[in-house]
Amino acid sequence: MKSAIIPCSTGVCHSLDWKKQLSQAISTPQQLLERLNLTAEQMGDGQAQQLFRLKVPHAYVDRMQKGNPNDPLLRQVWPSEQEFNSPSQYLIDPLGEQASNPIPGLLHKYQSRALTISTASCAINCRYCFRRAFNYADQAFSRQAWQQWITYLKAHPEINEVILSGGDPLMLADAKLAELISALEQLPQLKRLRIHSRLPLVIPERITDSLLDLAANSRLKWILVWHINHPQEIDDRVAAAAKRCQQANILQLNQAVLLRGVNADSGVLKQLSEQLFDIDILPYYLHLLDKVTGAAHFDLPKPEAQAIYAQLMAQLPGFLVPKLVQEVAGEPSKSFAFW
Repeated sequence: MKSAIIPCSTGVCHSLDWKKQLSQAISTPQQLLERLNLTAEQMGDGQAQQLFRLKVPHAYVDRMQKGNPNDPLLRQVWPSEQEFNSPSQYLIDPLGEQASNPIPGLLHKYQSRALTISTASCAINCRYCFRRAFNYADQAFSRQAWQQWITYLKAHPEINEVILSGGDPLMLADAKLAELISALEQLPQLKRLRIHSRLPLVIPERITDSLLDLAANSRLKWILVWHINHPQEIDDRVAAAAKRCQQANILQLNQAVLLRGVNADSGVLKQLSEQLFDIDILPYYLHLLDKVTGAAHFDLPKPEAQAIYAQLMAQLPGFLVPKLVQEVAGEPSKSFAFW
């Protein structure tokens, strides 16, 4: 028998295990409209879910403003009809990752870092995601694949940092994550473990005692890279999760994407940086949109992005200003995009 959906607007669901919350995520446009007191006349019918399915946990929806079709969090997940109008320069693989995929599940784009596609799924489907059309079927996620990753890393001693990505690597259960990290820790060349995840933002209960114990007992320096685009995404539960990570000596950074209709405003970005610092997360990167098919409506002309960034620099001390960057396929590093 299927379990009933907990009405998370009551706050009850926040006490549920993160996996249970994940299992009850909203998956249809109609569900989302009903939760937010919105209509198809205001938002459209959500048919773009045919291109990239809708998925958003209730705990994230709780931070959206009911009745507001322009809510900046809603815009990040709503399957807009604009996704069907994708110019030819917006690509399925905008970063050319297929060319940096030497073995299934592992990317080696930059000399000293390797990135693992640890899972194929996420807790939330962001409409601007550069991997929204990624061919996960060609990757591998088994223990046998992990051994192939270890063999590759041993053959490339210049790699001293591994990045867990996906999908979202924190979709792995703590026990499985511990198994993978234990294997990586056996490589003396590795110094750092970087985890790129949106899950602790979407469902803060993902920061479990066992995950923090894993970090505390690791010989690797842990870096958690959050993905927070708007100050409205930060609530008390997110702040508490970040505090727990800070107490476990996990370095916390944030990368955001500059998005039209979401955060393309220096005042919003200033507030975001201030709030991040208040909860022990350092602003790290502000990405120009990767030109992925279906996401053109989020994009800004580069001069407009640079003007916003110049305003941001004038409003904040340097340590609170994230680097404005863009990633260009085939380049040996990210490019500073302000010049």
